[in-house]
Amino acid sequence: MPNLTIDDGVAVVTLDRPDKLNALDESALDELDAAYDEAAAAGVRALVLRGEGRAFCAGRDIAGVDPRDDDVLGFLGGRVEPLLKKMSAFPAPTFAAAHGACLGVGLGLLIATDVVYVADTAKIGSPFANLGATLDSGGHALFVERLGAHRTLDLIYTARLMSGEEAVQSGLFSRVFPAADVGEATMTAARTAASGATLAFLASKKLVAALRDERLGLWQSMSDENRAQADLCDTDDYREGFAAFQQKRPPVFTGRE
Repeated sequence: MPNLTIDDGVAVVTLDRPDKLNALDESALDELDAAYDEAAAAGVRALVLRGEGRAFCAGRDIAGVDPRDDDVLGFLGGRVEPLLKKMSAFPAPTFAAAHGACLGVGLGLLIATDVVYVADTAKIGSPFANLGATLDSGGHALFVERLGAHRTLDLIYTARLMSGEEAVQSGLFSRVFPAADVGEATMTAARTAASGATLAFLASKKLVAALRDERLGLWQSMSDENRAQADLCDTDDYREGFAAFQQKRPPVFTGRE
């Protein structure tokens, strides 16, 4: 599903499943992992991640998932978390152009990117209240650190989605642009970085990563999220949330295990 192009030292990785809002299944995660390996092996000096169509990435593709035997710990802990760690440690400055839905694993892709430019039409938050599941892919650590506990739980409890402008004003991401301009603004920034002192940039990237992990506890939080999600798999609400999503109807939750 992801496409990789390289031009003048800048890699562009495009999530290209627009009919599914670029939702990711295991195969797509493997392909995305391989694209980052290929870009690193090519020695690119910057990388841009973007999504084709109406959304950046709506998260995990659960269309064909049976919640009764869903190996969510294998998916999140075995596939998503290692990929996000690889993305975060990519040996060049990385940039993302985000528009439309940026949810779940899609939010995690942004958290694992150095610089994120968002469209004013972006939708960012935690939609999991409607699934009987919990926010994952590092969302808790990011939201609590930038928004505080009260606003984080407000987003989680209500499933309200922030616009790109609100997300930037809240300090979640770098800059906001009109949807028609976010792609070119991101490419311009990546080309500028690629022509700059990338060894110095990488030194700063490592310093920031160390400080960020110490402050946020990002990877430990992500592992805790994975375990919480796996525990929720055994609940009636989780199964009901998935069934309602797949059947395109409102869920009826009971709060029972």
